[in-house]
Amino acid sequence: MIASRLPVPVRRWGQSAVLGAGRLTSGGRMLPGLLICGAQRCGTTSMYRSLSQHPAVLKPVLHKGVHYFDTGYDHSLPWYAAHFPLQLTAARVARRTGLRPVTFESSPYYLFHPLAGERIARDLPEVKILVLLRDPVERAYSAHAHELARGFENEPFEAALESEDARVEGEAERLMADPSYTSFSYQHHAYVRRGRYIEQLERLERLFGRKRLHVVDSEDFFISPEPVWAQFLDFLGLPWPRLPAFDRHNARPRSPMPESLRRRLDGSFLPYDERLAEWWGRTPSWRRQMP
Repeated sequence: MIASRLPVPVRRWGQSAVLGAGRLTSGGRMLPGLLICGAQRCGTTSMYRSLSQHPAVLKPVLHKGVHYFDTGYDHSLPWYAAHFPLQLTAARVARRTGLRPVTFESSPYYLFHPLAGERIARDLPEVKILVLLRDPVERAYSAHAHELARGFENEPFEAALESEDARVEGEAERLMADPSYTSFSYQHHAYVRRGRYIEQLERLERLFGRKRLHVVDSEDFFISPEPVWAQFLDFLGLPWPRLPAFDRHNARPRSPMPESLRRRLDGSFLPYDERLAEWWGRTPSWRRQMP
């Protein structure tokens, strides 16, 4: 894209100009009917790009993830609305497709942030929630590589795991006690905690109920995307006139994890995965071939 080749200051100026204009027209803009809330490094970008190919689904105007309900909630709802298409655009799409359009965004920190769910329920009371899950051991290892590449981590993986408690302990409570507080380590260094999926899903269920919450096993999505895609669009209430291109995005090459560390991590996640299987009514892919 041409915009990605522009100097950073120019891109930021352009984005500010778009948001400024968007605020002025916020009353005539769509708000999301769907949020991809996570989990981080579980295929959310791939799902976002597949969903963006649907003729009745409209992307945000600037970013895949707006991060309003986690780190940007000091902005106003009109600021958030400025990130989405105009209702006039939706009307044109409706005439062309005969479908009611939906807009969406993907911010994987929403699943883990302790206040995001309450904020979403308050501001988007009819929204539907999509969550993607993968092997939490692989998710942790992938997240560490991601944070290293972004310059947000400088410890090797095993040392980062050993430091997680010291970095993250008490941060959820601080976030809940002070809504203006942001926690770098809670967002970027919670490698194990983010893989305790059941705790996060139970929190969302209390706020939204099961009918508005759809969970996808990322391994199933990548290996056999068609039935996963059909079930997801049924959840959205949209037909699927054609299949999108299913590709894996944002994968980072990594050296193999030491087997002893993998076994240790796998054992630590087992009780959470067992609770997840009971809640979900199915065995997660990463537990199907394990004793």
